[in-house]
Amino acid sequence: MSARLLQRVLKEREREPDISISASTEEESDSPPATVPARNPFDLLDDQEDEEEGETSIDQTSNANTEHDAPQADKLSSVPAVTNHKSKKKKKKSKDKHAQVPKVPQDEKSLDSILEDLSLTPNPNPSKVSEAGHNNRGKLAASMSVLAVDPKHLKAENELRKIFGSKVVNSFQNQNPGSSSAGMRNMHGARRGVHNPRKTVLVTPMAYWPRWDGSLSMELIETKNGINYFRYVPSDSYRHAQEIFEAAKAANDLNSIARVLQHYPYHLDSLLTFADLYRYSGEHQASADAVAKCLFALECAFHPLFSPLNINSGTNRQLKYTHDINKTLFKALFSHMRAMDRRGCHRSALEVCKFLLSLDSDDPIGSLFCIDYFALRAQEYTWLERFIEEYNCDTSLWLFPNFAYSLPIARFYIERDGKDLEASSDKASALELMKQALMLHPLVLDKIVSKAPLKDAVWAQILRNVFFGSAKAGGPTLEHLINIYVERSYIMWRFPELQNLLKQAALEVVEIVKGGGTEARDWVCVRKEAFSSDKNEYSHLMVSDFSDTVPTLPPEELRPFMLGPEMAAGVPEGMIEEGDVIPERLRVPRDVAGRNPAIVFLESLLPWVDYGVVDRDGNDDDFDHDGEGGNDVDN
Repeated sequence: MSARLLQRVLKEREREPDISISASTEEESDSPPATVPARNPFDLLDDQEDEEEGETSIDQTSNANTEHDAPQADKLSSVPAVTNHKSKKKKKKSKDKHAQVPKVPQDEKSLDSILEDLSLTPNPNPSKVSEAGHNNRGKLAASMSVLAVDPKHLKAENELRKIFGSKVVNSFQNQNPGSSSAGMRNMHGARRGVHNPRKTVLVTPMAYWPRWDGSLSMELIETKNGINYFRYVPSDSYRHAQEIFEAAKAANDLNSIARVLQHYPYHLDSLLTFADLYRYSGEHQASADAVAKCLFALECAFHPLFSPLNINSGTNRQLKYTHDINKTLFKALFSHMRAMDRRGCHRSALEVCKFLLSLDSDDPIGSLFCIDYFALRAQEYTWLERFIEEYNCDTSLWLFPNFAYSLPIARFYIERDGKDLEASSDKASALELMKQALMLHPLVLDKIVSKAPLKDAVWAQILRNVFFGSAKAGGPTLEHLINIYVERSYIMWRFPELQNLLKQAALEVVEIVKGGGTEARDWVCVRKEAFSSDKNEYSHLMVSDFSDTVPTLPPEELRPFMLGPEMAAGVPEGMIEEGDVIPERLRVPRDVAGRNPAIVFLESLLPWVDYGVVDRDGNDDDFDHDGEGGNDVDN
């Protein structure tokens, strides 16, 4: 707009001071659309093209949002009469659309009426919610903000210092120079020629690890609805190492897998194989170090737009499990999460679980069924309530057994500590939530009593009631989820205050059943409607993966995998060239006293492990393959 035209508009306003909202108010009434309002000074601009573009955008907005057609028509009543006429037509169309809503089937009506009687928000049919979730990825991206990772609590070393203090952790690191947190601290005292490890977010690299060889990279596949989809891409050398690994795996040849790591120290499947081997042999620290080395390699290959910390409502990122090369990150993160839980670092395990759940909205590895346990152990009660309310899922989260029982526990501690009582005054109490959980999944009580175990005589009296004594899961899917929950969270019910809450709620449920009320039967209908499938939809999740107990593998069972004569033919000759040079790196000394001899033998094949040389005086001298002298490490 030119200055002369602007002055003309201002003068026109001064001449007509009576132009006000009254003109638009009169148009909003039932006056005929042919009535022309008072002269608008902006009509002097005579911008016919902008007016047509405005009308086009209005039409598009009204067609996209039929539910808000009426408010938009009111706002547009101040524009010329033609637009007002169109908006009134759209009002009639929207009313017709709302009048022609299809009838709800009788089964769904009964479920909604049941939920209304229970004073709960009606939950739609899971299949319909699933279709709506696939059609509206923007809502999914917005709900992912609850999974934002806190970098301060992502590493277990920070939580250990918070629990035990820096002095205790540093003393442990001095006695165990091969620990992950000691790697960076001893890096400055390493011998000349050793590189500085690359800083990463997920794990702390050790100083004796080899340089990242760049055998993996990550590419951006596509961007849909503000969500970036990524995939790992292996190099030619990595594909060559994978072929060798597959041949060794088919022959059960652990020696050949160790030889793969000698030449390709960041081959992911080989690292995870040795991590499982260490874990089954009771070498939990060595298993955690192998998993950390795998995560270090995976993070070094991250795309610049991919990060554990870049979750927001605008741009999100997904790493789909359907790509085989992506599965390694899920397996490594799940093993890393379990290792931190075993060390008592529940807050760090919670952050890793949030990152794992945000990678793929389909949750292929079952992070959704342990995130509530880590939140309760980390005392993140308010966050757990927010997660259950905001996270987008195919069905309401409180219908799953783990969230049905974890929500009243979180509410109980919030009420006991007196936190956020004003904000949650309109929510149900912990006792009411526990009663709902017991009526929704009564079979959980019997399994908790036997697994925890709960030895009070009152539990036998409660289980004699027909409602709890003859309770059934109601389907293979629900029975599998109940077994996962009990295996993962049974230890929570060893706290006396939670036992009292469960006991009080169970006794009140027994009184409700004896009184002949319909509330318990209504919850049975809800369970049948939510878990109506005859197939186990979560059969890919193993109950043992959510257990704290780890089966051990005796040395005599490892011997055939190392000494069998048929194992020499596991890898074809020439697949690993003899001229390959292993890069120079700092070696970490290991203590072999009291360890599994089979594991020590396999570990000795790894290029970054050094047991040292013991002289006749009993002193340990670090063995240096290059003849440059040993590395001084405090023992």
